[in-house]
Amino acid sequence: MTAPAFRASRRDKILFPGDGLTKGDLIDYYARITPRMLPHLRDRPLTLRRFPDGIGEAGFFQKAAGEHYPDWIPRATVAKEGGTVTHPLCADRQCLRYLADQAAVELHVWLARIDRPHHPDRLIFDLDPPGDDFAPVVHAARTLRSHLDDLGLAAFVMTTGSRGLHVTLPLDRGADFDTVRAFAHGLAARLADESPEAFTVAQRKAKRGDRVYLDVMRNAYAQTGVAPYSVRAKPGAPVATPLDWHELDDPRLHPRRYHLRNIFRRLGQRDCPWRDIDRHAQSLDAAIRRLGAAGEPR
Repeated sequence: MTAPAFRASRRDKILFPGDGLTKGDLIDYYARITPRMLPHLRDRPLTLRRFPDGIGEAGFFQKAAGEHYPDWIPRATVAKEGGTVTHPLCADRQCLRYLADQAAVELHVWLARIDRPHHPDRLIFDLDPPGDDFAPVVHAARTLRSHLDDLGLAAFVMTTGSRGLHVTLPLDRGADFDTVRAFAHGLAARLADESPEAFTVAQRKAKRGDRVYLDVMRNAYAQTGVAPYSVRAKPGAPVATPLDWHELDDPRLHPRRYHLRNIFRRLGQRDCPWRDIDRHAQSLDAAIRRLGAAGEPR
């Protein structure tokens, strides 16, 4: 169904009180970023993080499409434990504008598309630092990339707009989530075994100490990752930003380097580093064999 024009409500509502950014600013951002962002949203169930009263107040995650959503917002009904849930999808600029008008500051996406929900086309390593020092995260990303190179796998990197980096592998959907997560955990465990002073796979924060947490738990059915170019609900309105690998050499880089007010200056000077990510979709079969049976470290 073609999306009709709609009138946004309360565009002057302040969503980022420390920065003076309004809901209108958020709507305009998502409308303008659509050509860059939409390829990373299309055909993926969305989970919204909404802040109707601004980020200074408690927000909430929303999986199900609201009953009041207009008919032109596409939806996908998927299985969950004990039933089903109908997620919103995003197909065009008007849909992004509408979701922003709902004060959906953050957009989180499935790692699989709706036509094959149990077979991901993304694998994410979420590199979570123990504190505010970004250098250990950069070191972790470089180390991980070196191991992925050795396994013959192409990887892409992105600031999360929060604390760390995502290292993402595009997949050909030949493997299911269990296989993908086993491989990711096997590789992360190997890195932690080789550098136990720097990396950990311990889920409990109390056990991580001063080490970077190599989080692979997003690689499961119905789990999500923050979408590339999503705004984050943090002061300054940082944006999750795809990078070229050489940008990790920049000493000025940090997870919130790019934000709503400077992201288009960056994009006006360069192409998106993830513009052809889907052309690199790859099988994990050979890498799993090299790493060890079922993805366990040897």
